[in-house]
Amino acid sequence: MIMTNLQQNQEQIMTSLTDLFNKIDAYYKPQMEAEFSNISLSEIETIEFIAKTPYPNVTKLAHHLYMTRGAASKIAKKLLKKNLVESYQIPQNKKEIYFRLTKEGQEINDRHESLHQKFSENDQVIFDELTDESVNNILEFLNKYNNHLDSAIRNNIEK
Repeated sequence: MIMTNLQQNQEQIMTSLTDLFNKIDAYYKPQMEAEFSNISLSEIETIEFIAKTPYPNVTKLAHHLYMTRGAASKIAKKLLKKNLVESYQIPQNKKEIYFRLTKEGQEINDRHESLHQKFSENDQVIFDELTDESVNNILEFLNKYNNHLDSAIRNNIEK
């Protein structure tokens, strides 16, 4: 089968993205695991989401983490048991249960943000080389592809 230029470029982009994500994972994951030996990366992501989201609940967690409400509830229960989050209700809605970080959860989130800042500083040399036009083109592609995947994932979850 003969590939067109466009198909070759698409294949090269996808191969490069896969290589990039594998390298990011290989470089940064061991540092994350060393910093957070007693907590999983999905728990850290959940803590980060709770820190940044107004009135986070199981439904919002499930939506953000691309999982069922049952799976999100399971992660929330683990974090409750580890005393990294606490649950609360608001007077206007006694039915819904929300989450917020405990002091320990906030400390983990702060360490996580600090590590991301370190990673960002490490990578800054590459971003400094980009033109505004390059950045805009990359962002446009990433947003389109991200939206495409988001839609596909949500369709699969709903099936």
